[in-house]
Amino acid sequence: MDQPAALMHGILIFDKPEGLSSAHAVETVKRRLRASRAGHGGTLDPMATGVLAVCLGEATKLAQYLLADDKAYLAEGLLGVETDTLDRTGTVTAQRDVCVTREALLAAIAARTGAHDQIPPMFSALKQDGQRLYRMARAGEVVEREPRRVRIDRLELVSFDPPRFTLSIACSKGTYVRSLVADLGTDVGAGAHLTALRRTQSGRFSIEQAVTLDAIETATLIPLPAATDLPTIIAPDDKLVHVRNGVQFQLEQLGAENIPRFQILDGAGRLLAVCRPEDGKVIYERVFLPA
Repeated sequence: MDQPAALMHGILIFDKPEGLSSAHAVETVKRRLRASRAGHGGTLDPMATGVLAVCLGEATKLAQYLLADDKAYLAEGLLGVETDTLDRTGTVTAQRDVCVTREALLAAIAARTGAHDQIPPMFSALKQDGQRLYRMARAGEVVEREPRRVRIDRLELVSFDPPRFTLSIACSKGTYVRSLVADLGTDVGAGAHLTALRRTQSGRFSIEQAVTLDAIETATLIPLPAATDLPTIIAPDDKLVHVRNGVQFQLEQLGAENIPRFQILDGAGRLLAVCRPEDGKVIYERVFLPA
């Protein structure tokens, strides 16, 4: 007889292997740990490996905040070859001889560092006119896409052995590393595509914390209060019932007037709610069941 799902709340930092989709990775962790609910804090393509924050139980309510976190990657690219997906899973669309110097690539990297507009790839899950872009792409359609503002905080050339190169990247959420590599290839006049991608950081979670497939059952979950960088407010005893039931009260009773978003804990360190201020009151974004 199947065992019932466990009451498990926390975050497991999974080192996603290549070939596994993020959804399949989440289902694998959920099944192995017999968790009741599971989600993740930022999609990785099947080709990519590395940090995937898997949220279990009440931690699924924190996924939206993890999605907004900055990310870091190691990315490998190949100059002289372009593909329709901008990575090695796609069909080759152009090939050129490569005569790119380290200096030219470094200049392109410097120009792409900082905030700039990025056009998302056709092979992406973004929607346009109600349709997923990748569905249009598979049907042979190419449509104009609105550029999106991204921020590249770190873009370093780790190695350059033409036509191959490796980058260390720290970037804002929503950055397409495939597009970044392809854009660098365009900038140096050779074209390029992504050949490997490893996420090394997602918000406060690093690859050093990640567990592999064979260590899921013995992994230590990160508790809910330690999952985000949100400022922490300890609820006074006379407000515990209010917070647990999502009852509004004045911000000044918490001393949180100048904090844009914060988490409320009880005296035992359990996460009760994530809130924001509005018109001098506490507005609840998420309320958590007692763990």
